[in-house]
Amino acid sequence: MPSSLSQPAILGFDPGRQKCGLAIMGVDRILRYQAVVAVDAVMATIEQLRQQFPVSTIVLGDQTGSKQWKESLSQLHDPPRIMVVDERYTSLEARDRYWQMHPPAGLGKLLPQSLRTIPRPIDDIVAILLIERYLNRLTEPVA
Repeated sequence: MPSSLSQPAILGFDPGRQKCGLAIMGVDRILRYQAVVAVDAVMATIEQLRQQFPVSTIVLGDQTGSKQWKESLSQLHDPPRIMVVDERYTSLEARDRYWQMHPPAGLGKLLPQSLRTIPRPIDDIVAILLIERYLNRLTEPVA
């Protein structure tokens, strides 16, 4: 089923050992998809997403196994451009973003953020942050 997205889409990919974060965002910075996927299902999931969205670029975090993942991604049919992005501190940023996206309710609001437990993996939020870092790099004025 083709997407109604008429602009190029960017796939954010946070590689991991057991699970990976995936996100799809248009250049308009509107989030279209996010998920945490088991490593053995990542390539099939990316292929499915490419059927749904016009992915022109994959933004890949530069840490865990990124060289091997870059090689695997380059083997995709009609491979999109693969950009490697610095992912330092994205896990900390993702914790903050999680609470922005899912504000605590009830008594949870009274706990300081540092004491709250995030109830699910946040690799998909890291993938969102990687896309944002890439887009910010594209729009920064040249010094």
